[in-house]
Amino acid sequence: MAIQRLDNIGIVVADLDAAVAFFVELGMELEGRSPIEGAWAGSVVGLDGMRSEIAMMRVPGGSGRLELSTYHSPDAVDIGLGTAPSNTLGLHRVMFAVDDIDDTVERLGALGATLVGEIVRYEDAYRLCYLRGPEGIIVALAEQLG
Repeated sequence: MAIQRLDNIGIVVADLDAAVAFFVELGMELEGRSPIEGAWAGSVVGLDGMRSEIAMMRVPGGSGRLELSTYHSPDAVDIGLGTAPSNTLGLHRVMFAVDDIDDTVERLGALGATLVGEIVRYEDAYRLCYLRGPEGIIVALAEQLG
């Protein structure tokens, strides 16, 4: 049996509206928002009395999706990953290919994103950077050269 596809990557955020605005500014499209609750949902994630809301974001014309979630019950747990350095074990970052890295950094900066390091050039192939977005999520950007 083989994997059919990567369906989505889930990210838990405290401010769902801010996270949606950030990823829309990046260029993703909001596919939909929905409350998620009930015994079936709690059974899947292992949380009793779970109530949440999700926003499904998709890459235009592509198959990549992010599921942004906020928890109303039980409250989300903050273990400090939003300020963790790039070499922290666990989910590392989400990377997007962009057509203009400078413009993207500027637009996302207006929403509070900050560079983790610098925009760098990798050989004659890419310009790359890491940004901290909403909730401290590390978003990597890659602009292909030539």
